[in-house]
Amino acid sequence: MKKIKMGIVGAGVWGETHASIYNEHIFAEVVAICDIREERARQVAEKYNIKEVYTDFREMAEKSDCDAVAIVTPDFLHADIAVEFANKGKHLLIEKPLATTKEDIYKIVEAVERNGIRAMVDLHNRWNPPFNTAKQKIASGILGKPYTAYIRLNDIKWVATDMLSWSDKSSILWFLGSHSLDTLRWMFDDEVKRVYSVKRSGLLKELGVDTDDIFLTTIEFKNGGIAHMENGWITPNGNTNINDFKFSILCTEGMISIDASSHNLIHMVTEDRAHTPDILVSNTVFDRCKGFAYESIRDFIDRLIDGREFRVSLEDAKKSALAIIAIQESAEIGQPVEVVEG
Repeated sequence: MKKIKMGIVGAGVWGETHASIYNEHIFAEVVAICDIREERARQVAEKYNIKEVYTDFREMAEKSDCDAVAIVTPDFLHADIAVEFANKGKHLLIEKPLATTKEDIYKIVEAVERNGIRAMVDLHNRWNPPFNTAKQKIASGILGKPYTAYIRLNDIKWVATDMLSWSDKSSILWFLGSHSLDTLRWMFDDEVKRVYSVKRSGLLKELGVDTDDIFLTTIEFKNGGIAHMENGWITPNGNTNINDFKFSILCTEGMISIDASSHNLIHMVTEDRAHTPDILVSNTVFDRCKGFAYESIRDFIDRLIDGREFRVSLEDAKKSALAIIAIQESAEIGQPVEVVEG
């Protein structure tokens, strides 16, 4: 069977992760990589035997014969890259979110539809084993209908201050809120009607990062469900896990609770600290990528091969991004905001 020839735009840590996964996949190969930092792009290319190296995504779109491209850039840079490759007939895997403005969201959707290509956004919590199990139980009807829910997905300060060089150009709502909102939409099998959010700022700004600290959001769904969503990146760096990830959902005939960070499956203590190693998100087993954040990337290749629908549709990604924009607006004006899908 023919292999899917992949290109990658963005050679950071996660771009390299994409390269590793495609190299592992029996039906994929990486043929091109692009990054404005040529030295970094060449390092990844050499490590994963990628023949084509570019510093301009437009040149890559013009010259490379890749079948699809993974866009692994900062979230606010997705639109122009996605449109350029869509216009060249390349399928798209876009790291979350789809885009960060309404204009960019609609620009990407229009380009995908006009060119008849396939596009998926990597909202990978749907592959998270405890959450996927919860979804199966809810869908079976054994718990009745979803009624209320709470989700907390926070990061330690290090993510905003050190891990990301561009956190001051983004928001925790895009970085983690995208996953939270998509998870809630998926669990409720419903669309967001109205949001009310409040935020706090100051701690990260004191550390030199000009971004908001935390958002607390109430979400009303069209069929009556209610959820609370917490997203921040000011958890103390001494937390045993980078993430602070909790979820509970109350249904009419039962409930489910998940602790995905302090999960009690493995705990390590040294003379210096206690640590809860990651075994769910992006760990490795015998030097191979294992974890749900990798399975979504593999699944993109699988769906291109078998032709079945992506497990996260472009419509899913669009609606989640538009709801996040409404949450941002609500936090700014201090009032509830209706989500307009438009």
